[in-house]
Amino acid sequence: MDTTFWVLSVAGLITGFSKFSVGGMGLLILPVVMMVFPGPEALGILIPLYIITDMMAVYSYREQISWRVLARFLPLAFLGVLIGGHFLSNIDAHQFVSFLGAIIVAMIALGLYLDLRPATFMRNPLAAYGMGFMGGVVSTIANAAGPLFSLFLLEQKLGKESYVSTRAWGFFIINLAKIPMYISLGLLSAKTTEISLQALPGLAIGAFIGFHFLKKVNPSQFKWLIRVMSLMAAAKLFLFS
Repeated sequence: MDTTFWVLSVAGLITGFSKFSVGGMGLLILPVVMMVFPGPEALGILIPLYIITDMMAVYSYREQISWRVLARFLPLAFLGVLIGGHFLSNIDAHQFVSFLGAIIVAMIALGLYLDLRPATFMRNPLAAYGMGFMGGVVSTIANAAGPLFSLFLLEQKLGKESYVSTRAWGFFIINLAKIPMYISLGLLSAKTTEISLQALPGLAIGAFIGFHFLKKVNPSQFKWLIRVMSLMAAAKLFLFS
């Protein structure tokens, strides 16, 4: 088995574990895949994995979805997907790597800020809905819009079940919207999908581990571990881009 198989297996493992446990590991997955696909083509490799895990999530959380909240968030997110696709069509692999590193650092900084201070700026409706647009852009370019989407949803004062369900369906719909864009850019094809299938064993193992060991994980400590690993990934992108 070659390096590609093992790297994709690790990416699948992280994806499955993150989706079915504490989450927040999206910042790590793309840099891992870029070890063997160092450019925007890594986005096309990953999107089938996200769609598969999204389908599992929306099946599990198919009740108490706040369609009213999604109806406000998604139109701006769709616009962000279009802008993000336009951005991808006009950058080279080197620029993509540098920009991804900057996004990872920005998302970590946002997480730290929210830990230390309440997100009072989100009380402004324009700021809140702007997260929809930025979420679409960041999701399309880096698959790392989790912190932005979560920030928006937290301000909607949803119940726990409604929050989880709405978040799962929001990501599913946005990822579906990215498919035509990736196809038009040549990032997603039958060939890249065939490559993606190599990650399925790792995806299944990661989902199993995440589901059964969630209660044994300390979310606070695990969050810091993810941040440190993400910073290391960002440093690697900056140093070797």
